[in-house]
Amino acid sequence: MASPQVIYAKDVHHFPTIVENDYRKIMHPPFPVSHFFFYTFLVSAYSQEIHAILTPSERRLFKKLHSPSRIQDFLEGIPSNFELNGETNFSPRVMLQKGIGHCFEGAIFAAAVLAYHGHKPLLMDFATAYDDEDHIVALFKEKGLWGAISKTNHAVLLYRDAVYTTPRELAMSYFNEYYMHDGRKSLRAYSAPFDLSKFPPEKWITSNDSLDWIHDRIAKSRYYDIAPASAIRKLRKATPLELKALKLTTWKDPRKKRVG
Repeated sequence: MASPQVIYAKDVHHFPTIVENDYRKIMHPPFPVSHFFFYTFLVSAYSQEIHAILTPSERRLFKKLHSPSRIQDFLEGIPSNFELNGETNFSPRVMLQKGIGHCFEGAIFAAAVLAYHGHKPLLMDFATAYDDEDHIVALFKEKGLWGAISKTNHAVLLYRDAVYTTPRELAMSYFNEYYMHDGRKSLRAYSAPFDLSKFPPEKWITSNDSLDWIHDRIAKSRYYDIAPASAIRKLRKATPLELKALKLTTWKDPRKKRVG
């Protein structure tokens, strides 16, 4: 069992966010003798495992990315992986080595950093119409509300602040902007939060092998329909102005094709 770590904070908002996390347990403190609140908690065994397998430079980076917004800022500075030499699903370590990433690789990286800081590493996959591409995000919670970290090359399907009361509410926030170049809205289902902490961290954070197997495991997990088929048939197409947003990209795509 991990040794208890003591944190002092002037108010509860200075304490690192604890959000329904099985890996941290808050111990009831004795009554404080000063105006400081006294907190004792057991550091996540899983986050300690992550700490142990990272290189010193990886640890320094993970430590610096101590909030969802900082993780998002970092991912936005990583050039998009256009998979010019074939499909890839890099682990966080390989993504850092290659210096490129797409939505899956960004979500995996974000989940790894969140887990390093004691959060559950949760993913949500968005399943689409047959001729569009899925998107995947890393989930986080702050004060009981859900948010999402998203690696994308476009002006849509971006980061979500933690303002959503349920995973479904968050997923539905992506619906109206999930459309194709012909204007069809293509989001059809979303996965239940997929917890990566059921796997050893060395299997997905520092592995040199492809993480195709995570894709396969998520695909076999539970999904929820966005709307009934009768509603999907009546969807209004995106407007010409909305379609212009698809042309806005951070990184030039040499294939001239949408990539999530």
